[in-house]
Amino acid sequence: MLRELLGILRANDPLSEVGKNFRVMLRETLEMSLAAAEILFGDGMDATGSKEVHDRDARVNKLEREIRRQLVTHLSIPGNRADIPYSLLLMSLVKDVERLGDYAKNLSEIVDLRPSPLPAGPALEELLAIRRGVEHSFRLLSEVFEESRRDEALDLIRRGREIARRCDRLILNISRSDHDASAITALVLATRYYKRLGGHVLNVLSSVTMPLDSVDYYDEDRLAVPPKDEKS
Repeated sequence: MLRELLGILRANDPLSEVGKNFRVMLRETLEMSLAAAEILFGDGMDATGSKEVHDRDARVNKLEREIRRQLVTHLSIPGNRADIPYSLLLMSLVKDVERLGDYAKNLSEIVDLRPSPLPAGPALEELLAIRRGVEHSFRLLSEVFEESRRDEALDLIRRGREIARRCDRLILNISRSDHDASAITALVLATRYYKRLGGHVLNVLSSVTMPLDSVDYYDEDRLAVPPKDEKS
């Protein structure tokens, strides 16, 4: 189904404008997550960075509403009922991408709770590793989706699910640490938001590997096969 959908979005079809808006949403939310990380970890983003993230979030929300209108208008035209499955898939994916923007914005707001730097130590090191993993998948998302690269999508899903498990373990470890309350709050929220960012990236990737009724779910049998660069 995804290959057929991509063909429609690229062609001179009324839905091609939806495809353009969806690509912009992916680009905007990726930039939001990268900017939010710079704010959170103090990588040099100044005070204008927070405004940039919020401005991008407003554009993403506007694009989501525009895509919904475009799809409803398209389906209201007699003869377009054959596009209902593709429209349902797009509705699901657009919501996931909008949530990516929400969690990126949440990341950028953690500094309001703790303006001082996050405390150095094993928890921060693991959080930075989780950040790198999520950003890696997010950077590849648009390309893997656009080219329907199924094997690579399965690999990223597999790795993403391991990152989610690492997030759960890290939250438990943070809760048992001797950091002050604001540090624990900031570390737990950041870990949770990265888990959700990663989860919504995986939801979009699942459309590359799963039929419409199983999007957002992952076939354990398919995931059981290790990626080519891992040893069994």
